[in-house]
Amino acid sequence: MSSGQQARAQAAAIKPSGQSSEEVRPPADRLLALFDGRRLSPGQRRIAQYLIDHLTEAAFLSITELAERVGVSQPSVTRFASSLGFSGYPALRDVLQPIALSAVAGATDTREQIRRNELQAAVDAEIENLENVRRLLADTNQVLDIGRELAASVPLTVLGLRISVSLAEYFAYAARRIHPDVRLVTRGGSVAFDALLQSRAAGGTWVLAFAMPRHAKETLAAIRAARSTGLRVVLITDPTLGPLVDEADVALTAGTGSRLVFDSYAAPGVLSAALLQSMADADPERTQARLEDYEQVAHHHGFFL
Repeated sequence: MSSGQQARAQAAAIKPSGQSSEEVRPPADRLLALFDGRRLSPGQRRIAQYLIDHLTEAAFLSITELAERVGVSQPSVTRFASSLGFSGYPALRDVLQPIALSAVAGATDTREQIRRNELQAAVDAEIENLENVRRLLADTNQVLDIGRELAASVPLTVLGLRISVSLAEYFAYAARRIHPDVRLVTRGGSVAFDALLQSRAAGGTWVLAFAMPRHAKETLAAIRAARSTGLRVVLITDPTLGPLVDEADVALTAGTGSRLVFDSYAAPGVLSAALLQSMADADPERTQARLEDYEQVAHHHGFFL
């Protein structure tokens, strides 16, 4: 049974009170349940957000009208419906219309309330992602072992392409406070390959790579290039299994928040901070000396308020 069919089956389930879940669940919750846990593209998220903001009207639009309102193609709307588990847009609309009618009849779920609930649901999803990271970190030996390996790799290469650049930049910025030679790679192709070759030639042994969805093909190429030079790879990525995980020597997973138009990275950020801590713990004397030197330089030059 597809996920869309499961949602419809749950909606039809008999409740002890004699009411159907269509009568029990608020319209906003029923709408958000259609998108819950889905991995949607940016264009598909625009469609979902339009449905959230204009439910009572959008549920009765044709596929052509909806595509025009959102600013996407008709095939994009069809793919959106398929990604939710429906056979096509008409099947999705058949589910949306009763939700829209109940919203109008009850008048308890305003557009603002639906949006508020969506934002709260996004936070709830991030809390669950953080709980999963908490469980991952229960085995401190694994994290400490990885930290020792990264701390001992001189130079240490940090790789992050496209959407993963921000995470790689954060890690590299902080790691330079406690590590003597951190090299950041944020461009793919021959630029990445040259940087990896130079890192290996200089004595580096490890690469820390970030790969958040949607996964870039050039990230996979860069990881394979790193392995071909003799470098080993620690990968921080989302729980989706695939060729990236297969190519890495060590894979640590942290879910991304995917309930809003753009992903959020609370869990990968915490996991990154935990790895930085493990690197600091691997060589406390070096860490202390470098942090003190940094503070002296920063104070002397007046870097901070």
